[in-house]
This record gives sequence, C-alpha cells and structure tokens, in this order.
Amino acid sequence: MPSLNKFRAGSERGARTAGGADPRLRQLRYALTAFFAVDGFVFAGWVVRIPAVKEQTGASASALGLALLGVSAGAVVTMTLTGRLCQRLGNHPVTVGAALLLSASVALPPHAHSAVVLGAVLLFFGAGFGGMNVAVNSAAVDLVAALGRPVMPGFHAAFSLGGMVGAGAGGLVAGSLSPAWHLSGLALIGVLVTVVAGRALLAAPVPVPPRASDAGAGADVAGARPAAGPVGWLVVVLGVVAACTAYGEGALADWSALHLRETLLASEGLAAAGYSVFALAMTVGRLSGTWLLLRLGQTRAMVAGGTVAAAGMLLASLAPSVGLALVGFVVTGLGLANLFPVAIGQAGALAGPRGVAAASTVGYGGMLLGPVAIGFLAEWFSLAAALTSVAALSAVAAVIAYALRGSAPDAA
Repeated sequence: MPSLNKFRAGSERGARTAGGADPRLRQLRYALTAFFAVDGFVFAGWVVRIPAVKEQTGASASALGLALLGVSAGAVVTMTLTGRLCQRLGNHPVTVGAALLLSASVALPPHAHSAVVLGAVLLFFGAGFGGMNVAVNSAAVDLVAALGRPVMPGFHAAFSLGGMVGAGAGGLVAGSLSPAWHLSGLALIGVLVTVVAGRALLAAPVPVPPRASDAGAGADVAGARPAAGPVGWLVVVLGVVAACTAYGEGALADWSALHLRETLLASEGLAAAGYSVFALAMTVGRLSGTWLLLRLGQTRAMVAGGTVAAAGMLLASLAPSVGLALVGFVVTGLGLANLFPVAIGQAGALAGPRGVAAASTVGYGGMLLGPVAIGFLAEWFSLAAALTSVAALSAVAAVIAYALRGSAPDAA
C-alpha cells in the first residue's frame, strides 16, 4: 500500500501542477502544442503537393526519389547538431528559429524547375524539419519533468492533428490553387503561428523540475529525473524502439492504400481510407496517452502497445477482406500511438537535448527505411507478406521495452 499511496500522491501533485496552479507552465504547454501542430501541418501540406511538384519539374520517378533525399539529408544532419545547439542557446530559441526555417522554406519547392534545384531547396526544408523536431521535443521533455505528468503523447497528438488538417486542406485546394500559391499560403500561416506562439515561448521561463527529494525516496516521476548526461547505449536502444514505430508509420503512409487496392481489390476511395483510419487511430491513442500512462506506467504501456500493434498489423496484412484489414489498421494505430513519444521522452530524461537528438535521428531513420524496405520485400515475396514486417518490428519494440524495465526512467 505505501507504493500505491506514493503513486496517488505523485499523480495528485502532477494534476495540480498541470491543472494550472502555475499559469506560466500552462502558457508554455499551449505554446509547445501550437509548435507541434504547425510542424505536422506544414509537413503534411508539402507531402500532398509532391505529385504536382514532380510534374512541374519534369523529373522521372528515380530523379524525384533522389531529390526527396534532400529532406532526409537535411533532417539527419541537422538533428545531429541541434542537440548541442539547444544546450548552448536553449530549447526555446532554437525551436522558434527552426520553425521559422521550416515554415519559410516550404514555399521554395514550387519554384524549382529541375530535380537538382528541388533537391537543393529541400535541404533547407529538411533542416528546418529536423531541427524543429529535436528542439520542440527537448522543450517538451523539460515541461513534462516540471509538470510531473506524462503529457508527451498529447504533444504528439497535436502533431498528428496538424498533419491531418494540413493533408485535408491540401487535398481540398489542390484542384483550385497552384502549388506555388498553396505552399506560399502554407508558409504564411506557419510563420504567423510561429511568431504568435514564439512570443509566448520565448517569454516563458525554462521549467525547472522539482528536486528528487520532493518526490519521495525512489521516486519514479518525470520531475525527479536526474540531470542530463552523455548519450549512452540506452539512449540508442530507445531510438531503436522509436525506429520500430516510425518504420510502421512510414510503411503504412506509402503502402496501405496499394495493399487494399491491389491485394484486396478495394475501390480507389475505399483504398484511400486505409491510411486515414490508421492516422485517426494514432491521434485518438495519443490523446488518451496520458491517461493510459498514468494507469499502466510507461513500461507496461509500451509492451502492450507493441503487442497490440503486432496483432493488428498481422490482421491488416493477412485479412481476406477489406473490412477486416481496415480494422487491423485501426488496431495498429492504437498500438503504435504512444511508443515513439514515450521513447523520445525517456531519451530526453536520460541525456537532455542530445539524448532527444540521438534517439530522434535513429527513430526517423526507421520512417525513411520503412517504405523502401517494404518495396523490396514486396518484390521478393508479396505486398501482404512485406507488411508483416511492421508486425515483426512492433513485437521487437515490445520485447525491447520489457527488457529495459527498470533501466529507463518512467514518467508515470
């Protein structure tokens, strides 16, 4: 019973803090939520205009693929540097600067008239995206520590919601606005949100987590985390957990519709619903993530999430009908929802911004690898068999999370 009472006391203390006892923390939480949302909004708005930009540049499929590597290259290089930059300048200024770069640079691709120029301008876009993700996640880790509540999934839910709005709006205006006008408007919205939210972010003091002694002996709350140390093997392993999740996200973004269309002979409209229901399920899972983590703890939530995702993806891959496959995509989204934010949060609790940078770099590598790996596996076997690799890696994430029990900080 003492441990239960300690858990209740910690939860009540975190609830009081998160509920608004300190208005500065509440203001900071709103500002960070806005940055996560604009990150997803701008990125998704660009993604839906890739076909139009391809047609404009006259690039072949292979040339476009090489040009799109500019996003990946810019993001990976910047992620490796942003952790140190955050330690030197602070998470908040770097977040604002990266958001401005991300928002402004999204207007550049429509003005590229060759694959080479497109790849060059996408380096800037990728740099903004990579820097933004490391800096804003690092700032969120500090706030989670100060609140004493595992609210990281809520921030990533804002990213998912922003992405859904960005993709939906892009689809609606694609027939009436050119890529240049659409992405320029996207840039303007991103800059305006960054300026407004950035004023609040820069005005807010850096949150200071409560001392470990305040949390009780052997406390396991986020606010009692140790000071950030060097990046070690544990941070890299947490990055692998994030990569297993991101692999599934990237694979389903590119291949879910094709699986429903070609394997299960769904109509084009119904096939397009595959990724939509998956993304919606991930958003719902992240919105309920704090509630789940408070009741299960991070280790059990991650093990359960990986296991559920593995079962859901096996159903989606091997289902004999479209309806069952869509159910599988929903289950997969619910299972994967909180693995990435929890892994990144734990890496930040262990090693600060450099931990977030290292885990993010490994994690987003999974998103880049997923679509490519599925393509090769589909050519060697079948698309249905290839998609079972998502289930396998989800199970690997669950096993790693169980093996790390007691080693990684538990914010719940």
